Amino acid sequence: MSETTLRSTYLLGLRDALPFILVVAPFAFLFGVVSAEAGLNLVEIFSFSFIVVAGASQLSALSVLQDNGTALVAIITGLAVNLRMAMYSASLTPWLGALPLWQRGFASYLMVDQTYALSIFRYEESPGWTLGQRLRYYLGTATIIMPVWYVVTIVGALTGQNVPESFALDFAMPIAFLSLIAPALRTLAHVAAAFTSVVMALLLAGLPSGFGLLIAGVLAMMAGAQVEQWMERRAA
Repeated sequence: MSETTLRSTYLLGLRDALPFILVVAPFAFLFGVVSAEAGLNLVEIFSFSFIVVAGASQLSALSVLQDNGTALVAIITGLAVNLRMAMYSASLTPWLGALPLWQRGFASYLMVDQTYALSIFRYEESPGWTLGQRLRYYLGTATIIMPVWYVVTIVGALTGQNVPESFALDFAMPIAFLSLIAPALRTLAHVAAAFTSVVMALLLAGLPSGFGLLIAGVLAMMAGAQVEQWMERRAA
């Protein structure tokens, strides 16, 4: 594999990730604003974003702390919301599982919703890619996403008090996830999984600490797998 080929794959990852700045930046800004309003100092806010790197999980944990919950409950809540990353990891294992341990560890740190969604789409579209190409593409997407998350979080913490109350920042979270889901609905199985996840998440919304979302995710994967098997039997 030539260095030129690897570089072009890395640049493709950079290019594909560029549009996601439009959804990652508001999300990061929102977290910075909310964290500053909750009383966290700049070092704590940056450390939170740098170590956890998971917007929905960070906001959930912060909400628990603001409601006078214990640190343990906040950690459990954040982990529950972030358990979807375990599903992401299982999905990426056939494509990146042969990497050395240190590279897999680094890739797991860089794994956020955007890097996962972009990478799995390209891997399925280009099954002939080598392991090196897959890693370069993954790193290319993260090169765009991660610095934006870090920097804009700090910008939000420093300037958030100047944002008018009429300016609704809470649109950032649903937009961030819709931007990932919509392009992924390519087959009936995908639609069935998405529909199941929405319905079950609403029905299980009363469960504590985000466990309803976790159960909805598992049921959605089962529904998608069943529809995919049905489609394969029908085609055969």
